[in-house]
Amino acid sequence: MSNSQAPLAGLRIVESSILGPAAITTALADLGAEVIKVETPAGDYIREMTWPIIEGVSLMHYHLNRGKRSITLDLKREAAREVYRDLVKDAEVVIEASKPGALAKFGLGYDDLRQINPRIVFCTVSGYGMTGPYKDMPSHGIAYDTWAGVVMPAYDDEGFCYIPEHVGIGINAAPLFGGLAVLAAVMRARQTGEGAFLDLAQSDAAAAFDWYRSESHMAYGRPESVVTGNKSDGYKRRPVATAGMREGVRYQLYESSDGHVLFMASEQAFWKNFCAGIGRMDLFDRWPGSKYADHARGNRELQAILREIFKTRTSGQWIEFSKEANTPIAPVNTPKNLVDDPQFQARFAVMPHETHGADMLGFPVKFVAEQLPAASRAPTAGEHNEAVLRQVLGYGADRIEFLRREGALG
Repeated sequence: MSNSQAPLAGLRIVESSILGPAAITTALADLGAEVIKVETPAGDYIREMTWPIIEGVSLMHYHLNRGKRSITLDLKREAAREVYRDLVKDAEVVIEASKPGALAKFGLGYDDLRQINPRIVFCTVSGYGMTGPYKDMPSHGIAYDTWAGVVMPAYDDEGFCYIPEHVGIGINAAPLFGGLAVLAAVMRARQTGEGAFLDLAQSDAAAAFDWYRSESHMAYGRPESVVTGNKSDGYKRRPVATAGMREGVRYQLYESSDGHVLFMASEQAFWKNFCAGIGRMDLFDRWPGSKYADHARGNRELQAILREIFKTRTSGQWIEFSKEANTPIAPVNTPKNLVDDPQFQARFAVMPHETHGADMLGFPVKFVAEQLPAASRAPTAGEHNEAVLRQVLGYGADRIEFLRREGALG
């Protein structure tokens, strides 16, 4: 697939971003959108943030800004602001991924830009959004997870509180919700000529992503005569969401002879298949369970038996058994060894560090019988100044020289 045939070919996005919120356009660039990252002359300091640092540049920059072009503009200067307006004239999206109102301070906010391009979709991405008592608080990515109740405090042996290892939710969920909203707004703008102003908070995204736990607590706040547990649990409430998995037996983690596997025979049919496959129908006869969602909650006797059974085979052997017996057993990988998993290797084409600066996972959705265009390496600050000015805006040598003299490019 050529770039011109990519799913989002022809979609031009002007992005003013610093740090993690730049993630909102990463997948859009993977899908073929033209993303022009407008940076200050000093550049986005994402290149120095977090670890690992690879040949002086952060993995975060390599990952989040791949496939984008960079132009440096000193927006304190009118000549630079004029370039920005020219970029917006033929763009469909503007991303303000820093502090809400950052562009408005330069006369480049939504109300200003819609005068230039009524169809523009303007999305401001921030920590807590444009409204609410936290809107002006400075923050970083983990704040949205602690705010949303995703990360629980941990304590070390000396009694000091620390941030436990966890999956970052807000910084990853925001691009998914935001990208969906941006594309929806673009579709409407193309049909109606009306643009949109989107307010995306990474904290909101974290809460929305973890809806099951929050909504379960809200449900349990209602009378027990109205909100109960599963039929298989005798309608007794168990702890909310995945906290209720601790008591499970037929849906539980087990140690294999060389690691761990996840056993998930909560449906009676799968449980029967498992027992038949290992030649232990006595277990099914004794504990047949309910038809659906039966984890054999709290059955320590059965759990002790299964613990010994799972130790008799390797994780790989249990995975093969899962396919043969038609009973759900899953690998338990780590972020370190995931890349060695055969399913991972069959599905992901890792972008190599030789061409992209870091080894990275690409866009996860497959276009059957198609190949998405390869994203380019994340840019250095201002790497595409000349190309954007000439190729995108059609500026001639005299205009570019004028911008340089005026300090518009830094």
